[in-house]
Amino acid sequence: MPVTSTGIEPVKYSRLSVALFVLSAVAVGTWIGCKSESNSTNSSGGGAAKPAVTLLNVSYDPTRELYNEFNKSFAEYWKEKNSQDVKIETTHAGSGKQARAVIDGLEADVVTLALAYDIDVIAEKGKLLPDDWQAKLPNNSSPYTSTIVFLVRKGNPKKIKDWSDLVKGDVQVITPSPKTSGGARWNYLAAWGFALQKELGDLSKLADVDAKAREAADVKAKEFVAEIFRRVPVLDTGARGATQSFIKNGQGDVLLTWENEAYLAVKNEPAGEYEIVTPSLSILAEPPVAVVENFAAKHKTTEVAEAYLQHLYSPQGQQLAAKHFYRPAKPETLSAEQRAQFADVKLFKINEAFGSWKEAQAKHFNDGGVFDQIYQPGSK
Repeated sequence: MPVTSTGIEPVKYSRLSVALFVLSAVAVGTWIGCKSESNSTNSSGGGAAKPAVTLLNVSYDPTRELYNEFNKSFAEYWKEKNSQDVKIETTHAGSGKQARAVIDGLEADVVTLALAYDIDVIAEKGKLLPDDWQAKLPNNSSPYTSTIVFLVRKGNPKKIKDWSDLVKGDVQVITPSPKTSGGARWNYLAAWGFALQKELGDLSKLADVDAKAREAADVKAKEFVAEIFRRVPVLDTGARGATQSFIKNGQGDVLLTWENEAYLAVKNEPAGEYEIVTPSLSILAEPPVAVVENFAAKHKTTEVAEAYLQHLYSPQGQQLAAKHFYRPAKPETLSAEQRAQFADVKLFKINEAFGSWKEAQAKHFNDGGVFDQIYQPGSK
């Protein structure tokens, strides 16, 4: 089955097809077993062959290339270890949109989304996994990280070097919508953090700033981010759509995007057509993963789903993450040359500037929040 978007029906049909296939295989195996005992055992002679299993990974926009390769890697690993075929289907869209699809009935065995809040919503509103899901795997269940950088056109004609350059002259900015895209929320918060640091200094010391000074800094940050969004001609629903608007449709002067998405664009487009600009400060983006325990139990895929996510932390999984320009959680699995591909950039964590994802979501991105206050379509 080809990779789909967020439609629920294609996945259901696929699961039904797999189920019918398994039932047919079992029936045929039973019939043959009546005639020949040797045909009812697996290739190692260790017992009855295990029926094939299918996993659904509901993921966010820029992970297409990573999981296309990782899925094949895991299927080979699982087959060798357990003599069982596993098929992994993956859907991609904006992270927030994907979380809502799971809550609304898209029966994911695992989710690999752009930020922790989107999985928290699945736990809190969907009741599909425990609230402590992030403690199940190392590094807050983030097998790789990323950050936010700028992609500009050949020669960087607008001379964009840092966040402050986004609001100069007639610069137009491309970013997806924070209402549907996890990457867009990282973009927004990275810009806000830059403005806070400009007003207050070291973000790691924000906890010691008095309330009045912090409030004044937030006012300046709000003005700065509002000016960025006044320069956004179109808000796509996801990061990959924004990349297409910038590259294929020729919109905007600068794309705010995941580091891995920027490197992928430079790799895939004609040499020299696009350049990556790493700002002086950016945010540590931690895309987490989790087993959707209720659905995995329903599908009897819990063991495979857990192994699938654990394989992301294996040396092979970490190598694949780096190959697709994600920063591995275990950098020691990489060579010095591989580590050197990632720019040395000062990164701040979300808790340093915003408290937590839950607090950031409530203040900035929920209906009526700061983003709704500052973004006025058609006002540019």
